[in-house]
Formats: sequence, C-alpha cells, structure tokens
Amino acid sequence: MSVDAAQAAAIFQKLSTNIQGVLRGQDSAIRRLLAAFAAGGHVLLDDFPGTGKTTLAKTIALSIASRFHRIQFTPDLMPTDIVGVSVFNQRDQSFEFREGPVFTDILLADEINRASPRTQSALLEAMAEAQVSVEGRPRRLSDLFFVIATQNPVEFRGTYPLPEAQMDRFMMRFGLGYVTAADEVAILSSQIQSHPIDDVRACVLPEEVRLLRAAVRNVRISEELMHYIVAIVQGTRSLEGVQLGASPRASVALMKAAQALALFDGSPFVLPDHVAELAVPVIGHRMVIDPQARFSGTTPEALVESLLSRIPKPR
Repeated sequence: MSVDAAQAAAIFQKLSTNIQGVLRGQDSAIRRLLAAFAAGGHVLLDDFPGTGKTTLAKTIALSIASRFHRIQFTPDLMPTDIVGVSVFNQRDQSFEFREGPVFTDILLADEINRASPRTQSALLEAMAEAQVSVEGRPRRLSDLFFVIATQNPVEFRGTYPLPEAQMDRFMMRFGLGYVTAADEVAILSSQIQSHPIDDVRACVLPEEVRLLRAAVRNVRISEELMHYIVAIVQGTRSLEGVQLGASPRASVALMKAAQALALFDGSPFVLPDHVAELAVPVIGHRMVIDPQARFSGTTPEALVESLLSRIPKPR
C-alpha cells in the first residue's frame, strides 16, 4: 500500500486539527513538530515554563493510536530507568529483561537537561539507531519511535547542558513562544470546566503513520536544492565566531524535513521555501558559538538567518 500527496496531506490535516483543538495559536510549532515526526526525526522543545511544551507532546501522542511513555528527568534518574534492567527470576533461576519506558512509540523526555550526562547518553543510541544495547545485546525499538524532549532555557540551577552529540540527534529544536491576547483569552475560555486534552481522541492509526513516512521518502528533491542545502550547512562551518558548525547529519535532516513539509503542502517536490522555512530549527542547535561572540549577543539562529539572506535560492 502507498499514499499519494493528497492522502498524506489529509493525514497531516487530521493530526494538525486534533492538536490545534488543544493548543491555540501554535500553528507554526505544530507544523514543525509534525514535519519532524513524518520525517522520522526527533524534536527538542526549548521554551519558557507554561508555554505548552508538555501539552503539545501529550496531544500528538493521544492523537495517534500508539503507545506513549513519559519520563520525568531528574538528577537521580539512572540509565536503567530509561532502557530497562535484567531481573533475576527465582522461580526459573534465570534473568529476565524488563523493558524500560524507551520501548514505546512516542516518548516524552520531560526536562531532559535535569538528568546527568550519563543518563542523557542512554538516549543516544536509541535516537540515532532505534535500538538500545543492554548487556551487550542490541534490542530493537518501535519503527515509530519518536522522542519529544523539553527543556527550560532560563533555569540553570540543577541542570546539565546537553552535549553536542546529544543535540545533533535532534532533527529540530524550537520553542512555542507566547500566544496573542486573543488566543490567551480563548485558552481561558476552553479551560473553565475542564482541559481540552481530556477530550482528545486518536484520529490516526499507526499504519497511516507508516504510510505517511514512506510517502515522505518518495517526495522529489532536485540536485539544485541539494546543493542549496549543502551550501547553507557548509556555510556554518566558516562563519566568524563559530567554534563548531553543523555536521552532514544536518544536511540529511534538513532534506528529509523539507520533503515532509512539501508533502503536507500537497507539493510533489520540494521547493526552496520549504528548505528556508526549516533551516533555522534544523541547523541552529547544532552550532557552537565561541564565548566572546556569545557574550556579544550573537546567536546561532541569527547566524543561520544571515546565511539564508546571502545564499541565493535556486529557481
């Protein structure tokens, strides 16, 4: 079985409508999240408390008839709390493996930067290869495995910054931001009696997600656009004030995310605007700015925006 562009756009619209019923005024964030999900990537939601990061993650999980686990990251969390552990069964006189919460379809890693680097690293293999190695034996994860991690950018006490290797595993990093006054009033009105998330029902089956992901891989992208993507990513490696530019993994992630966005828009091929729309959330978090440039107010996002303004789009 396969889906064409119209069917894929319909699946996206069902998910988007379901999520928009809970999160008002977050159309751009929902669009990015679903693009990463359809492209098989993972997402880091980096924003202030109370903007709806956890609600967004729970809503997409409820919108799909799939397994969902949440891990609240804390300083005392251990790697075995994530991947699982072997327990001795006295009756059988043998060890049996008890799966951890990583064995799911959608995983919410809440406040991921509150766990130690050792615990954070437990997700590295899972996010990159959809498997975990326990006691020397690889164990496959779900083919729908999708990580949504959250972190608070303004609270540093008791946190551990994510290392570059971990950041590179996320296809996108973005925030939700504050909504308009009208949307905030609508949020108040919707929560007088209960929370809208209580009424969310699954609208998409796992098989539809698999078909959607297969359709993303079939979206055409021209060689000119591939050169455009590589020019943007390679440009980050020679910018002044940048210690570490984006890796080739960023090029692959930007291409796949742009394919998903084109599919959602009903386009049979990727357009330059799809690439430009996702360049900042896909590339920015993979760059390391030197301290002097950072203290002067330079941000990776601003540098990527500057690159986009200088590199001509293919026609």
